[in-house]
Amino acid sequence: MTNSPAQPLAAIQGVQTVPLQPFGDDRGRFMETFRKEWFPQANWDRLQSNRSDSAAGVLRGLHYHFRQVDYWLAVRGRIRVGLVDLRRSSPTYLAAASLDMGEEALLGLFIPEGVAHGFAALTDCTLMYIVNNYYDGGADEYGIAWNDPQANIDWGIAKPALSQRDQNNPRIADIPPAAQP
Repeated sequence: MTNSPAQPLAAIQGVQTVPLQPFGDDRGRFMETFRKEWFPQANWDRLQSNRSDSAAGVLRGLHYHFRQVDYWLAVRGRIRVGLVDLRRSSPTYLAAASLDMGEEALLGLFIPEGVAHGFAALTDCTLMYIVNNYYDGGADEYGIAWNDPQANIDWGIAKPALSQRDQNNPRIADIPPAAQP
């Protein structure tokens, strides 16, 4: 029993979704949510799994990494994901995309290095995510402004609740070349 293979997200090269297929009966349901074989381009030797719980109206991001890929699964509620390709060598450099995930849209989302990512909690939600590198105290954490007009992401929330860090992230135009993948 496996899910459909990973499918590319047309707007941003390297971003992939996996349609997840639940199997249920009168006892509940089961679904496979991750296989490292779905994403052979990533080194999964330093696997770490994380959980983020957010109240409706919270926006987290946009964040990006040079040495880490993410695989996301919204296990409770509904989120709107925003993505921006910051990889100068990518044919989709500066392309932005958004998609909804959660209980009504069962997807896994693979986010490569150099793609800024964030989410808005459209309802109370839980996001589980797997990364291919251990947390390093923030040495590989960067951000861009959630409301950068160059990204032009419709988050679906008029006045999001933001962390201090996310309120102060720079715009894309203000990131020095050395701080971009």
